[in-house]
Amino acid sequence: MAPLAICFAAAEMAPFAKTGGLADVASALPRYLHDQGHDVRPFMPLYSRIDLDAYDFVQVDFLRDVAVDLGGHRLSFTGYAGRAPGSDLAVYFIHCPALYHRRSIYTGDADEHLRFAFFSHAVFACCQRMGWGPQVLHVNDWHTALMPLYRRTTYGWDQLFAGSRSVLTIHNIAYQGIFPAAVVPELGLAQDHHLLYQDDLRAGVVNFLKTGILYADVVTTVSETYAKEIQTEAFGCGLEGVLRQRGGSVLGIVNGVDYGTWDPRNDPHLPVRYGPEDVAEGKRRNKELLLAELGLPVAEGTPLFGIVSRLTAQKGFELLFEPLPEMLAAGDAQIVVLGTGEASYERFFHQLQQRFPAKACYYRGYNEPLAHRIEAASDFFLMPSRFEPCGLNQMYSLKYGSVPIVRKTGGLADTVRLFDPRTGDGTGIVFEHFEPDAVRWALGCAVELYRDPQAMDRLRRNGMAEDFSWQRQGKLYERLYRLLAAGG
Repeated sequence: MAPLAICFAAAEMAPFAKTGGLADVASALPRYLHDQGHDVRPFMPLYSRIDLDAYDFVQVDFLRDVAVDLGGHRLSFTGYAGRAPGSDLAVYFIHCPALYHRRSIYTGDADEHLRFAFFSHAVFACCQRMGWGPQVLHVNDWHTALMPLYRRTTYGWDQLFAGSRSVLTIHNIAYQGIFPAAVVPELGLAQDHHLLYQDDLRAGVVNFLKTGILYADVVTTVSETYAKEIQTEAFGCGLEGVLRQRGGSVLGIVNGVDYGTWDPRNDPHLPVRYGPEDVAEGKRRNKELLLAELGLPVAEGTPLFGIVSRLTAQKGFELLFEPLPEMLAAGDAQIVVLGTGEASYERFFHQLQQRFPAKACYYRGYNEPLAHRIEAASDFFLMPSRFEPCGLNQMYSLKYGSVPIVRKTGGLADTVRLFDPRTGDGTGIVFEHFEPDAVRWALGCAVELYRDPQAMDRLRRNGMAEDFSWQRQGKLYERLYRLLAAGG
C-alpha cells in the first residue's frame, strides 16, 4: 500500500523532553510509522533544557525567522531538525526563545495559552514552507488540540490542507488547557469565536481540549476502557457530554511498549539479564543485588514488592496506608519505592522506611537505571490507581516477570488479566473497588501465590509472553489513518 503523509505534533517527545507517557508515545509511534515507510514528520517546541549539541541539531534554511501574528503579538521562530536516537527519522523543533526558554516545559505563566497556540500555528507554517500537505494531522492533548479547528479556519483557504484529516489523542483528560475567554484574539480566533463552545465563552473561559474534541475527525485515547470511562461523569472531568456526542468517533488504542528499551534479556541497566527460560533465577539474583545496593537484607522466602511512579492522587496510593504497614509488620514482605510527588504520599513512604528499615526503602526522585532494576528484582509491582488512561509500568512489569497488582480501571483493565491458579490462565492480580480492603485482599493473594513456586513460574511466564509492542499497536493507528485518508 502507498505510504501515508502524517504530521505528528506534541508538546514533548522522549528523550528530548519528557514529563509523562505522552513523550514515550510521541517518540515510539512516529519511529514505528517511519520504519513502515510512511512520511511522518514529528514537531515539538525547542525548550531551553534541550541540549542542541547532544543531538546534532541543524537549522532548516527555509524555516529561518518565520513570523506569526497572533492577536497583536508578532513572534517569529526558526525551525531546527534533529534525529530521533536510534533512528534516521527527522524530528522538527520550533525555536522561539521568548516562549520556550522557561524554567520548565509547562508553566503557570500568563502566556501559557500563547506558547502552545503559537506552536500549533508554527507547525502549519512549517508544512506550508515545506510544500507538504499531510493526509493526517495527529495532535496530542490540549497543547495542540486547536489544530483541527485552525485547519478549518486560519488555514482553510490553503489547498495544501484540503485533504488533511485530524486525529486528537487524549493522554490524560484531567489536563484540558482552560484559559480566560479574553485570550481568544491571541489564539488567532477573533474572527471565528462563534465556532468555540459558546457556553464556555459565556462562562468566561475557553477550553483547548474541548475544542479539539469538537473539531477533530477522530478522537482517540490510550486504552479501550479509558475511552469508555471518560464518557461517564466519574471520569470525564466535565467533558463526558461532548465526548458522548461524538459517538463512534471516540476510540481507544492501548499504547505500545518499546521493547528495545524494556526487555530483561538485553537491558543494559541490569546486573543479571534473563528471559522466560530462567526467570526465577534471574529475578532471584537481581533481587539480591538490588537489596544490597539499597541497604536491605536478603530475606529468604519473602516476596519483594516494587513501586515506580509519580506520587499523585491519580495513582491511588492512599489505599496502601493501612494494608501495607500491616503486611510488613507481619513479616510477609519487603518493598522498594521510587518516585516523587505530593507531600502526603512522600511522607507515608518515608515513614514506612523509618518504621521498617529492614523491609522498606524509599528513593525520593527519579532514577532511570534504578527503575529498570526495580522491575527486574520485584516479585510484584503495585499500581492501585484511582484512574489510569493507559499506564506503561504494568506492561514493563509483565515483560520482566514482575507480577502486576492493579485496579481494574483504564489501561490496567485492558492489559492485565486476573490469574486463576486452577486453570493457569491470567497475568496478574486485579481488584475492582477503590478501597483498602480490596488492596488487602490483593496483597494477601500475592503472598499466598509466592508460596507456590509452580504457580508463580506459570504466572511470570504468562506475563512475559504478552505482546504490547508498537509492532502490534502501531498497526491499529495505521489502519485508522488509512480509513481517514480514504474519506472514512
